[in-house]
Amino acid sequence: MTTEIRLARPAEYDEVGELTAEAYAVDGFIPAGSDYGLTLRNAADRAAKAELWVASDGTDLLGTVTFCVPGSVYGELGRDGEGEFRMLGVSAKARGLGIGTALSQHCIDRSRELGFHRVVLSSATYMTTAHRIYERLGFTRLPERDWSPRPGVDLYAFSLDL
Repeated sequence: MTTEIRLARPAEYDEVGELTAEAYAVDGFIPAGSDYGLTLRNAADRAAKAELWVASDGTDLLGTVTFCVPGSVYGELGRDGEGEFRMLGVSAKARGLGIGTALSQHCIDRSRELGFHRVVLSSATYMTTAHRIYERLGFTRLPERDWSPRPGVDLYAFSLDL
């Protein structure tokens, strides 16, 4: 299967939002009582305030990731000289095909392209499958930047020096 990674097109924003929310929901990653599903579905806002990338096989969208440069309202822990990515989601039909790895690698490459010295991200403590991807790509834990956006949601920070 040939996979293309490109910026999402405006006509795809609704589909990208649904893909992201469904990827999180299927794994139980939208906390009860949270409005995070609404944030995940708002792909148009992410595209306007960050970079919204998709993986596509030419017919279907397989996954998506939001890449943040310093100063983006979607950035959570990035600092000057650091790229950051978040809201990585892979459709159920594309799991196990390396899409999450490819999107993560794209964010690493994008950070290099922009001259950043590091890539950072945060990931919920229970997102162990994602953690394995990040570790395989060379990311290490950055515990001094661990944080919690709300009670009961603890996020690990990861970084990769470029």
